[in-house]
Amino acid sequence: MTEVDQYKDFVKAMLKVVMPFIRDAFNSRSYHVEVKKDLSPVTEIDRKAEMMLREMIAKNFPSHAILGEEFGAGGSAEYTWVLDPIDGTKSFISGAPLFGTLIALLKDGKPILGAIGLPMRDEVYLGDNEVTERNGIPVRVKDALSLKEAVILTTDICDIARLKSRPKFDALINEGKIFRMWGDCYGYALIAGGLTAVMSDAEMNPWDILPLIPVIRGAGGVITGWEGQDPVGASSCLAGPPTLHKLALAILN
Repeated sequence: MTEVDQYKDFVKAMLKVVMPFIRDAFNSRSYHVEVKKDLSPVTEIDRKAEMMLREMIAKNFPSHAILGEEFGAGGSAEYTWVLDPIDGTKSFISGAPLFGTLIALLKDGKPILGAIGLPMRDEVYLGDNEVTERNGIPVRVKDALSLKEAVILTTDICDIARLKSRPKFDALINEGKIFRMWGDCYGYALIAGGLTAVMSDAEMNPWDILPLIPVIRGAGGVITGWEGQDPVGASSCLAGPPTLHKLALAILN
């Protein structure tokens, strides 16, 4: 058993608890929506789900630090858990099922384990930078020699126009086969699961990108910032199979 293996069952256990809670809340539509200072929406379901995860971590690993979207914190511990209880709250409150729960475990600031839980599909993508599994079965990215075979994905094209270059992204769209906004963590899960695609997002927080890194890498993909930089610490993202990532990176930059 490797160092990270001891935490995999714990991550699965956390998601087994929190995903049904989120799924039931989504189906019930009985929640209140607030607007945070950054103008993004939040619900009591986001906050309750994060507290559920925090309580499980505190009980099992009290010496570990925690950084979450809704309650912040962090710390200087050797191990840090990074949590996004509902990645895709805009989808959640809009009735679109393409949201998920993101969990990462960092050691000395580097992600060694990442998970994408998709409550409405009852799927868990769990990666350790070497192997990624979907519900326990290994998955791999599917590469292509040309972007003409690829789906081009992003979460919000308005963010690209605001923060990056809409003309360059349009050039990428024009090179691709299909363009869709299957956003937030859902698009990255599809890539890890074998969809021939690249996904780029112009704005990412630590809890958005850090859980994706071990998942994409474990499936054989490449994940960087928009300009090709180390995704740890990046505020944007570009992910895909190796060849397609390289081709997309050249167009965007």
